Amino acid sequence: MLPLTKRQREILDYLNDFIQQHGYAPSLEEIGRRFSLSSLATVHKHLTNLQEKGFIKRAWNRSRSVELIPARLGSRAVELPMLGYVAAGSPIEAVVGNETLAVPEDLIGKRESYVLKVRGDSMIDEQIRDGDYVIVEDRRTADNGEMVIALLNGSDVTLKKMYREQGRIRLQPANPAIQPIYARPDEVQVRGVVVGVLRRY
Repeated sequence: MLPLTKRQREILDYLNDFIQQHGYAPSLEEIGRRFSLSSLATVHKHLTNLQEKGFIKRAWNRSRSVELIPARLGSRAVELPMLGYVAAGSPIEAVVGNETLAVPEDLIGKRESYVLKVRGDSMIDEQIRDGDYVIVEDRRTADNGEMVIALLNGSDVTLKKMYREQGRIRLQPANPAIQPIYARPDEVQVRGVVVGVLRRY
């Protein structure tokens, strides 16, 4: 299931409430007024995105023809903080942003979670690509083989699988073209464990 932007989630919630209240869908004009969108083309674009992501169905020839796809509403979305980028490749400096991303509830771990956008393709064999979003459970410890967000030397952040071996830590990429990183235990701090991946097509 593809993630919704904050605005798409708001429009979906509005459609749901409106249809429950009136028994039919709002018109493009009503949606536009509700969200102060002067252009109907913008409203149309939001609805097209919701349709492509599988949340609604529309008949092209009728004005109030939006139908919600009920299974999709069952899974609540949670707004998680988007805390910047993580490198799947060479470590990069941690950048903190102030956006949020709506994430399906069943993708979120038990603890506090957040989202990072992936840069690089060192985890390509784990189906994590450049531009994907990883959902990270905020943890300071990880088991061998877990995919972690690791802070190296207090400044660089990287996404790798972590293994403890003979007094050192191996941060293993999932891409045969990229070498693992070896470090002393005191040089690596676990900042979280990856519990899910989202991709925007």
